[in-house]
Amino acid sequence: MKKHSTQTGLPVIVDFYSDGCGPCRMIAPIFKKLAKEMEGKAVFVKVDTNAMYELSSRYGVRSLPTFKFFLGGRKVHEFSGAGEGQLRQFTQNVISKSEMENVLLPKENLVQYYGEKDASKSQEDVAKVYKKCVDQVKDDNPDKVCVGGVARNLIKSLKKKYGEAPVTAKRFEPQETKAEDDDSDGGANNNKQQQQQKKKQSNGKSDTPNLHLATKEQLEAELEKRLDAELDAQVEDEDDDDAEFEHSWSPGSFPERVTIIGGGPAGLSAAIYAARAGLRPVVVAPPMGGQLQGKGVDVENYPGLFNVTGPAVVSLMRQQAIEFGAAFEAETVVGIDTSSRPIKVKTNSSTIETHAVIVATGAESNWLDVKGEYELRGGGVSSCATCDGHMYRGKHVLVVGGGDTAMEDALVLARTSESVTVVHRRDTFRASKILAQRVIEHPSINVVWNTVLSEILGKPSETEDAADGEDVDLDAPVDKVVSGAILKNVYTGEETTVEAGAVFVAIGHTPSTSFLEGVVEFNPDHPGYVLAEGTSTRTSVAGIFACGDVSDSIYRQAITSAGSGAAAALDAERWLSEEGLGNEEAEFEAELLAELMADGGGGRRQGDDSDSYNAYEDAGGRMTGMKESVAAEL
Repeated sequence: MKKHSTQTGLPVIVDFYSDGCGPCRMIAPIFKKLAKEMEGKAVFVKVDTNAMYELSSRYGVRSLPTFKFFLGGRKVHEFSGAGEGQLRQFTQNVISKSEMENVLLPKENLVQYYGEKDASKSQEDVAKVYKKCVDQVKDDNPDKVCVGGVARNLIKSLKKKYGEAPVTAKRFEPQETKAEDDDSDGGANNNKQQQQQKKKQSNGKSDTPNLHLATKEQLEAELEKRLDAELDAQVEDEDDDDAEFEHSWSPGSFPERVTIIGGGPAGLSAAIYAARAGLRPVVVAPPMGGQLQGKGVDVENYPGLFNVTGPAVVSLMRQQAIEFGAAFEAETVVGIDTSSRPIKVKTNSSTIETHAVIVATGAESNWLDVKGEYELRGGGVSSCATCDGHMYRGKHVLVVGGGDTAMEDALVLARTSESVTVVHRRDTFRASKILAQRVIEHPSINVVWNTVLSEILGKPSETEDAADGEDVDLDAPVDKVVSGAILKNVYTGEETTVEAGAVFVAIGHTPSTSFLEGVVEFNPDHPGYVLAEGTSTRTSVAGIFACGDVSDSIYRQAITSAGSGAAAALDAERWLSEEGLGNEEAEFEAELLAELMADGGGGRRQGDDSDSYNAYEDAGGRMTGMKESVAAEL
């Protein structure tokens, strides 16, 4: 941080992340792409909060991902969440700020300026003005010069007063070559060092020819060399992009046969079955993996899996789907248009035409809707213990809930927190017996029965960065963090105040089906859940199928979701066959090939040695476009 505040002047953008955090993985490729776009304008750093939790705690990181923006050794902004728009906006803002503040006003220039504009000012008066400017600089300023935003404000005032500004210089110059001496004087001395280095380089030998004295042949050779280098760099960048988007969906000339919305166990199971049937499904979902992606403890209730975490299971499912030909679109679906066929699936940036849709969007966390909950989200209130739990290492935390999710969160938090208190409104847990027993017997976990949380308390956040000279905006709202909660007994009404560093809410989930309102029928007995026909996955709209937690209001397990995803793929395959909707692209190619063969006279006759074109030889003797039913049987 000190290097970039005193030597380069570049802003530093830090991404605090965790491998177990779904939104962190979603924003990671965007952060990498932005770092490549802004190369030379800003420094991008990633900090693993699991490996460097002390650093994360010192900077007050309480939710993931968190982005902090530093300039001149001071924090100028921060935000939490996986918003690409926010990340780009604040990055551009801090870069613009760094460019505007890259100003140096040398003392001799100010003395000369006052000598020309106001002769009544003595050198002592000018020295006082300059010292005042230096004292107001809060960045690291070992040379005691007038720089940055303070210098810019002084220049602006002088120009307004005298009609002309003093001569300035850039505080930081791009360093094309590395200085031989590590000690940098900064400011104007950097320019002198760079000039000396250029002189030394001009006196020595160099692989780069002197283009001013070069012959035509040398110029052509140098130009060819540089073009080759640029081409190699471009190819390398394209290879990186291809690797990143190798399995991404791209629009074609024909509608997709199956589009799967959701990237959890249900969606990925449907993708595997549909891909093995030759349907080439498109999976539309942010790379977050559903609820299983945020499961910090091992997955113990999925047959065949042992000592495997939720993110690892999702990753293997995704790889398996890719292996059989599934494509992925990392977007969020905002609506479905069934007014005409094919069905149109609309995302934030694209529209996918498809014959069949499998909805597997899972469910979102429920909240308590109590005082202080919304205001303190990101400041100690969370619904993901795996993502944010290690931020509260050594602190007392609360978990609200009585199901499997609450038990798993409590066990995860007990690994790092000083103590965990589980607050439940009943006298028994709804969770599975083995998880409930582990929680009850754990020495670091305390259970408060027949109690609800009525209010979450907060206190002003301690600013660790104040020592770095950060400006304090008295008009800005004060950041707050969780300091405790008020608990209320459901029978006696007695209220108790407890201290806590964080509150984790685990009171169930609501299906993510809002984009289907007005499209399909919902279960009247279970609001939010899609109504399926009988024991199948068919919905009230032909061609739309529902699986996983969007239609299962009873079991809601990873394994049952995976099973219903497979059933949805089988139902979709049968429906496509019943409707006669095969591989239109393959059928079109087969018809076109047949026409070409017919135009060519029906191919070669026996004994005909004339040079005629045979398309099957180019295909290696293999024919495509077989009937879909045959492909499925094979």
